[in-house]
Amino acid sequence: MKIGFLGYGEAARAFHEGLARPGLGVVAYDRLLDGDDTAMRDAMSKRGAAIAETIAGLAEADWIFSAVTADQSLAAILPLLPHLRQGQVVIDINSVSPDRKRETAAAVEDAGAAYLDMAVMAPVHPRRHQTPVLLAGGIASRMLAELSALGFSAEIAGDAPGAATAIKMVRSLFVKGLEAITVEALLAAKASGCFPEILASLSASYPGLDWPQFAEYQLERTTRHGKRRAAEMRESAATLDALGLTGGLAREIAAVQERMGEAGVQEAEGLEETVSEILAARLRG
Repeated sequence: MKIGFLGYGEAARAFHEGLARPGLGVVAYDRLLDGDDTAMRDAMSKRGAAIAETIAGLAEADWIFSAVTADQSLAAILPLLPHLRQGQVVIDINSVSPDRKRETAAAVEDAGAAYLDMAVMAPVHPRRHQTPVLLAGGIASRMLAELSALGFSAEIAGDAPGAATAIKMVRSLFVKGLEAITVEALLAAKASGCFPEILASLSASYPGLDWPQFAEYQLERTTRHGKRRAAEMRESAATLDALGLTGGLAREIAAVQERMGEAGVQEAEGLEETVSEILAARLRG
């Protein structure tokens, strides 16, 4: 069996590391290779992936995991379509709206391959490919057994593409929104000179959140992954808009996540010092 990765970022690398075993071949393509990205080549080689110099190199894979940035999930698939064949499965793990997955599914199936909507429901570290995932699509039942045999922790969300990602997109509104409101409140507290009072008040009101460790984790997630989370929240906004609701909140969360990602990961001792450094970076930006 051979597995392909379209996009070789954090999620693809984590899945590859978890899946690695004798008899399982891996081939990877990332558009960064087009610019002769040495770091990307090194990442592929280090993990034992055959490097596909062009997207056509994925044609030999039985399964192709699409793991690109949310805004490129459909665009990345289009050049692959002429190289797909009957019997192949495209597993779309991108955090995008149900409409986007349905559109991608239609394109893949028109090209003769099968399509699986997979939603990754937690950070890929430390569990790698054993991170809980949801599956949806006409082949979900068949794929559940095959994925489980490889160690995936998977459940079926529905028999139509979009059913799995719908759960991810709605959940993300809360999870990424909680991150955004936490960091914005702490930054505002520091900027207004009432950080100790705000932290003490929140700790007393929500003791179950385990302050300040909770806040430190929220800051780390947004500064390290803010750009990717912003793209995901724009897809969450599209999901809500399509439901006849308002995606405005999700778009504001995306803006906060984007700004936090641009601030960079700040290293400091203690929560208040970390907030101070991030605040300074945000104000300079």
